[in-house]
This record gives sequence, structure tokens and C-alpha cells, in this order.
Amino acid sequence: MGEAILSFLLGLGLSAAVGFRVFVPLLLVSLASMAGWITLSPDFQWMGTPLAALVFGVATLIELLGFLIPWVSNALDGLATPAATIAGVIMMAAVLTEMHPLLRWTLAVIAGGGVALTVQGATVITRAVAAGTTGGVANPIVAILEAIGALVVTLTTLILPVIMGLLVLIAVLLLLRVVIPKFRAIRAGRKAENKTSHSEASH
Repeated sequence: MGEAILSFLLGLGLSAAVGFRVFVPLLLVSLASMAGWITLSPDFQWMGTPLAALVFGVATLIELLGFLIPWVSNALDGLATPAATIAGVIMMAAVLTEMHPLLRWTLAVIAGGGVALTVQGATVITRAVAAGTTGGVANPIVAILEAIGALVVTLTTLILPVIMGLLVLIAVLLLLRVVIPKFRAIRAGRKAENKTSHSEASH
């Protein structure tokens, strides 16, 4: 039971990390597995291979550079939320080593995906506020801070999984009270803008 709780808290921290940046945590987990620092479940042993580390490394570089280029950043924003959610599910499932598959995947989808989605929602709100108040000038700074956040949360989780997992759990519960209403408002605003654009184009 103790090992299962530890794995769950580890998964929470790593799922939160992918909410900031998808591939930075995946790369670090791959390297940590190769170094024997963490143990991955049998279905995810492939993550701890040199090939996986290479792929995650290239993807990390593309992701980090992409968010610094305005038009690429806009394109990545549309992919970031579903990608982070899927990565959160993978992270949680990968570290739940001693658990029945049904329970493991249930926790992976609900807890892993949910935590990643919540953190990603918070970053979407932050970028929207930064873009609105600075005309997009602050977006590269926000992107760098998000990358640092992913790095710090991942490393801290790997070193202190219990403490970080509990902190993430508390933070996510607090964020949910803010993120869900704001996220819905932003999506509604974007839909309204798209409808306005389409109607203007038709005229």
C-alpha cells in the first residue's frame, strides 16, 4: 500500500509538470529511468531507452524553440491542451508499477489527465492575460517561465515525490476553483471571435 501511495504521489507531480511543458518532463523521466532512479511499469519500459530519450530530447528542443516564435506559439497553443492531458495520463500510468491495470488506468485518466489539464488550463489563462496586457510582448518570457516550471517541478518530484505530490494535490484543488471558470470564459471568447470573423468574411 505504501509503495502504491508513493507511486501515486510521484505520478501527480509528474502529471503537473507536463501541464507546463509536455516533453521536458518526459525527457527527464526517460533519463531518470535509464539511470535507475525510478522504476517504470512493464508497459512503459520503452520510455527508459536511449531511443526514447533521443526522441524526447529532439521534441523538447522543438517545443521550447517553438513557443518563442509568435506564429508557431499560436499553433502550438491549440495542441498543448490535448497533448498535455495525454502526457499526464501516460506519466501517471508509467509510474503506477504495483497496481491492477483497471485501477491504474482509471487513476491515470482521472488523476493524471485531470492534473495535467488543470495546470495547462492555468498556463492558458496566464498566456491570455499576458498577451492581452502586453500585446504579446511578454509571451516569450511566459514561455521561458513555463519551461523552468516544468524543469523544477519534475526534478523536485523525482527527488521528493511525497512532498511534491501533496503540494500538487493541494495546488490543483485550489486552481480548480479559478481555472475552470476562467478557462470556459476564454474558450467562449475565442468562439465568439471566430463567429464574428466568419460573419464578417461572409459579408
